[in-house]
Amino acid sequence: MDQSPASSGPGIRAQLSLWDVVSIIIGIVVGAGIYQTPPEVFQKVSSPWIGLGLWVVAGLLCMIGALCYAELATTYPRTGGDYVYLTRAYGAPVGFLYGWTQLAAIQTTNIGMMAFVFGDYAIRLWGLERSAAVYFALLAVIGLSLVNVFGVVLGKGTQNVLTTAKILGLGGILAAGLFWGHPDLTTPSRVEPSSALLGAALVRVFFTYGGWNDAAFVAAELRNGRRNIPLALILGTGAVILIYVLVNAAYLLGLGFEGARASQAIAADVLELPLSHWSAEAAKLSSQVMCLLVMISALGAVNGLIFTSSRIYAALGSDHSIFARLGQWHPAWGSPIWSLVTQAAITVTMILAVGSTVGQEILRALFIRLHLGEVSWQGQSGFDSLLKCSAPVFWFFFLLSGISLFVLRYKDRAKERPFSVPLFPIIPLIFCATCGYMLYSGIQYADKLGLVGGGLLLAGVPLWLISRKRRSIHASQPIPAVGLVGDGALDCTEPGSNPGSGREDQDGG
Repeated sequence: MDQSPASSGPGIRAQLSLWDVVSIIIGIVVGAGIYQTPPEVFQKVSSPWIGLGLWVVAGLLCMIGALCYAELATTYPRTGGDYVYLTRAYGAPVGFLYGWTQLAAIQTTNIGMMAFVFGDYAIRLWGLERSAAVYFALLAVIGLSLVNVFGVVLGKGTQNVLTTAKILGLGGILAAGLFWGHPDLTTPSRVEPSSALLGAALVRVFFTYGGWNDAAFVAAELRNGRRNIPLALILGTGAVILIYVLVNAAYLLGLGFEGARASQAIAADVLELPLSHWSAEAAKLSSQVMCLLVMISALGAVNGLIFTSSRIYAALGSDHSIFARLGQWHPAWGSPIWSLVTQAAITVTMILAVGSTVGQEILRALFIRLHLGEVSWQGQSGFDSLLKCSAPVFWFFFLLSGISLFVLRYKDRAKERPFSVPLFPIIPLIFCATCGYMLYSGIQYADKLGLVGGGLLLAGVPLWLISRKRRSIHASQPIPAVGLVGDGALDCTEPGSNPGSGREDQDGG
């Protein structure tokens, strides 16, 4: 018999506006990549137009993904996003492993990566030693986790402020490139075009676009959700595409193609243009401004990831007794307090593991003991290390989410779909093909460190078996529906439906 999903605490309140969710998307996606990736992309292409074209193509592919997620999120509008879709499509074991892996290996590493970016630029701004970056990263995670513990209003307000500051900063780069640049875009390139180089460039561009789908995690907290979920995904993704294309155009207009390819700090070089008559002082000032811009962008990404990711674990905890505490929402603050605390603790552990000498030595010894070979940390930042740990498992589950659209179209043929992907099945097939390509590229990129994410995924199997044997105290009691309150809240408990329920005695056998 189908059951509505369980929920602990007072219920989930629909407190997010359309702008709040669009702000979350922009805040998460527009991180540090837009300041670091463009020179790497331009180095791998033979003309500026091909470089800009890659940003447009990748953006359109992300928009295709946003259309797929708009259907999934409006059809199954429960907090948790992919966790709900995977559970409904493939059963409770897959949903459980997804939620566990997000907590143990994916979202927590993403938070740690952006925290490392904040730390790297903080020590550059204040001229501190390299080792101090770890402490700034820890400060960002702990501080913003506390902000989100104290409620949705404070968390979303912080996100809106950081996103607005980020957009203003990017506007400054755009103005500097447009009004003070004197480029020569016709300079011939020595790069011979090849599929390998284009593929490598596209991998970096896709990484910079990552995070647009996280809005689905907070679907149940969005007011007038069935109307606003597609709008938020489409507007948020569209805004990111526009920002990225315009900023890359500003880089090219400000520095020229060869200048953009050779730049070591492209945002600082562009910002220096209107200050060029200040000579040495201009370089120092533009460098400081760039550091502040990247730090704000990184903090916006950290806060957005902390806010949205905690909702996955709350959904996991509401369905599986082994993680029941994660499903508890604070009655006054309206936040999944234990999800946020646990997420912060794991992220802090990961930062220390790859960012400290002791942690690196422990991981090196573990790889040797398991006969997996030597792991070299030389020339690798904490950001790079965490990315390699999580990239393969991230794209594996992203691919499963894309395929779930086909599975659920068949499995729930009679279910109402407030939004349907246009040009079905072409659009979802393109999205799945993109995820498959990125999975392959992620495995190639990660090398041995990809085994960390894979190992953490497999560690979820015994946890699932333990979870199956345990019986929650509430198992024999009537299960309350997800208690959404507030104007325009989504009704996830349609009679006779099972909107993504992952109950331990359902869908998993």
